Amino acid sequence: MWFHTGQPKGTCVLQLLTSVLRDETEWETPDSFNPGHFLDENGQLRKRDAFIPFSAGRRACLGESLARMELFLFFTSLLQRFRFTPHPGVSEDDLDLTPVVGLTLNPSPHKLCAISRTESQPN
Repeated sequence: MWFHTGQPKGTCVLQLLTSVLRDETEWETPDSFNPGHFLDENGQLRKRDAFIPFSAGRRACLGESLARMELFLFFTSLLQRFRFTPHPGVSEDDLDLTPVVGLTLNPSPHKLCAISRTESQPN
């Protein structure tokens, strides 16, 4: 479906996904990291139409399903094997999760400690 926007022919239009990904009408807490955005009241995973990290429409990422599977396996493997904590001397409250704004939003750099779950459990 095409919409007339009043822009001259040949105008370059950039789609800023942040307008949807940080929309207060779509997300309970759009400016904070909240995994609860993707869980229903029973703790089950729910699909959010406003979450479109791979774009949408004709120009959507062809490798989305492969990328999702690989990301799931990668992070599941990390979280099964390690517990992540802030660098010694830094509290969780001191971590600045404000993204670095540019053409894309990038996470701020942080030093974290990855502690092996097998070594951290008592015998």
